[in-house]
Amino acid sequence: MQALDLLLTRSSQPRLQSPAPEGQVLENIKQAALRVPDHASLTPWQFVVCQKQGLRRLGEIYEQAAISADKSEKEIERAPQLPLRAPMVIVVIAKYTEHEKVPWVEQVASASCAVMAMQMAAVAQGFAGVWRTGSYAHDPIVKQAFDLSEQDEIVGFLYLGSSAVTPLPKPTKDSAEFFEFWDE
Repeated sequence: MQALDLLLTRSSQPRLQSPAPEGQVLENIKQAALRVPDHASLTPWQFVVCQKQGLRRLGEIYEQAAISADKSEKEIERAPQLPLRAPMVIVVIAKYTEHEKVPWVEQVASASCAVMAMQMAAVAQGFAGVWRTGSYAHDPIVKQAFDLSEQDEIVGFLYLGSSAVTPLPKPTKDSAEFFEFWDE
């Protein structure tokens, strides 16, 4: 797939099934994450790849968080099933390092770029994915399970696998609504 086509047709595929990326394909996805903009080479990221029992472990963490947050019985029952919507989930964490020239927001942005880069690398190699966040990304129980400090952030859960459906094209947006030019 050509790079421009990849970017212009990007869409999330929430219905995923096996197989998940593996071998060199997965290594390419990981390497794409490590090539994102990284001011001062702080490498402000941590990645946790959940597969098989790791997905169940992530689901247990979600369930504990749902119970702690006093969510409804239905949400508590659903919580452990959420990671099982794909054969692989990569938890992407922004690990903040204090630096005089690189503020927190830049480090979070760098980790966020890693999610996008990994999703695009997966799609370029014939896989599909969806970047999810939601309440669990900000939940103190979930953050504690990943041993995060107060300023660390889970920027996303990247669900990866093979598309279970034929993706529908996304409508093109009018760029004039979002871009203005200062050229005078």
